[in-house]
Amino acid sequence: MSKEAFDRCNQILQHIMEDTSVPRNIRRAAEESRDLLAKDDDEPTIRASTVISILDEISNDPNIPIHARTLIWNVLSELESIRTD
Repeated sequence: MSKEAFDRCNQILQHIMEDTSVPRNIRRAAEESRDLLAKDDDEPTIRASTVISILDEISNDPNIPIHARTLIWNVLSELESIRTD
């Protein structure tokens, strides 16, 4: 279950990273999140929790475009489901 969810999250994060209308700090956080999700040495719930805290913080950034904020919320909801499984 978590593998498919991480794959979906990685696709969304990749999309954010490639979007030049998104501020650089947001793209950097998306890249850091994607890298954390790819690490197999931690429990999936720990990886999900770590990425949730990173993305939750940047989702409140006033400079984030609304489309990127929506994508981040999608990733957050996907990761929340992993924490509760």
